[in-house]
Amino acid sequence: MVMPIPVAIRARGPYYTVDILDELPADTSRYELVHGELLVTPAPTFWHQELAARLFRQVDRYLERYPVGHVMFSPADVRWGRETGVQPDLFVIPRAAARSMDWRAVRELLLVIEVLSPATARADRFTKRRRYQEAAVPWYWIVDPDARAVEVWTPMATTPTIEREQVSWEPSGAPEPLVIGLDALFRPVE
Repeated sequence: MVMPIPVAIRARGPYYTVDILDELPADTSRYELVHGELLVTPAPTFWHQELAARLFRQVDRYLERYPVGHVMFSPADVRWGRETGVQPDLFVIPRAAARSMDWRAVRELLLVIEVLSPATARADRFTKRRRYQEAAVPWYWIVDPDARAVEVWTPMATTPTIEREQVSWEPSGAPEPLVIGLDALFRPVE
């Protein structure tokens, strides 16, 4: 479900810029912008956040062993020009960008992970996926809790690879890939 756009902002549409994005209310909705299209979604579900937290812990532990990047989570402020501002659920950036402690330095994403929810599925699979591919994000994972699977996209892919047992990330400079078992990822909360 996509949330309604506030009336004051809707009156300025249908094409939006990051300047308008900065004027949006600080509420529980997530506001993103891709090629001038405003994407508004409600706060995530508990299961969405649980999966994002599990993924964050695994990626973070991996990057502690092999410091080829720095993992972050939303809310975020990743911008590519005046018409794109995204908030991936999880993403890995180069360490130099992280050391700057400035969102303006975050231009390159090494891995993006979006956890699907009914409100975000269309945007994650189509609108944002296409923008991540245009930005040459080398690895884009779409985690589908209902299917208990991960769709893996690369910049030139026309269809994803669907992983049902494990998903792996092989960043440049790391001696071994990060491998995440999907049975453990999707296990119930104990």
